[in-house]
Amino acid sequence: MSAVSLLICDDSSLARKQLLRALPADWPLDISQANGGREALEKIREGDIDVLLLDLTMPDVDGYQVLAALREEKLSCQVVVISADIQVEAVRRVLELGALAFIRKPADPAYLQQTLAGLGIAGGEVPVLQHRGTGAIPFRDAFREVVNVAMGRAAALLARVLGVFVQLPIPNVNILEVGELHMALADAAQGDKLSAVCQGYIGGGIAGEALLIFHDSEIADMARLMRADDYLELEMLLDLSSLLISACLSGIADQIDVVFSQGHPQVLGQHASIDELISVNRQRWKNTLAVEISYSLEGHDIHFDLLLLFTEDSVELLNRKLAYLMN
Repeated sequence: MSAVSLLICDDSSLARKQLLRALPADWPLDISQANGGREALEKIREGDIDVLLLDLTMPDVDGYQVLAALREEKLSCQVVVISADIQVEAVRRVLELGALAFIRKPADPAYLQQTLAGLGIAGGEVPVLQHRGTGAIPFRDAFREVVNVAMGRAAALLARVLGVFVQLPIPNVNILEVGELHMALADAAQGDKLSAVCQGYIGGGIAGEALLIFHDSEIADMARLMRADDYLELEMLLDLSSLLISACLSGIADQIDVVFSQGHPQVLGQHASIDELISVNRQRWKNTLAVEISYSLEGHDIHFDLLLLFTEDSVELLNRKLAYLMN
């Protein structure tokens, strides 16, 4: 049996590694990798790519654009989308654009193998007897992919509640001191007045605070989406924050095998500037592992920023939890 040429396209080195490990070494596959949509299209245009395993959320050319280009240019390639964006609308769109199947991240190896075999792409009932060779993954890359999966689950819940399509970003993961955090928040605010809700969490020795930042100019539109005419603006912000923060933390906890206990959401500042928010919390945010996720709602001028601020002591524990993914 001749080898099937298979291309893995994902900007996450961890996601590519997980897919490599999920493909049985006994299968006759000629595997190559691309770390973004532009590189994937270049490889496909060169010819000889039979199968593409495609992520959706990527910084240069995203998965939707890759699928559209394949159709427009009539490029022959079978596509299976593997993504953390599990919104019903996301699945509908990629299948409409020509993908043969959709698999949620992190891909279950058995399900991936069954999907490929069912499509006649490769293999059959072949066990994973050994992993294909993969290198070590840096902590920041590994944790970013864990957050990416959690972010997608939270977006799917938000989409159902609001009846919208949530546009997902590439999450930012950085170690920040308070001055750098100030600059990151100021950039997110872009001069607007803000309202922010904070919720603490702890589990397995890992602790931190989640901070959800709303732009005051968009809160009225958000209230209309949530049909919140019959209750207070503050209650709406607390309800939305609790939903989004809980879903995101639950997605992270599931992947690193911990259970987070969460405090009650509290208003950190309302109709305040970034300078005021920072000054109130300067002591708590001296040095932190900061995760930034900027959600926006398609068809609406609404976006909000979720920050997960892990304590400095949590980084080593997270490293240990992610060791099995990184090595």
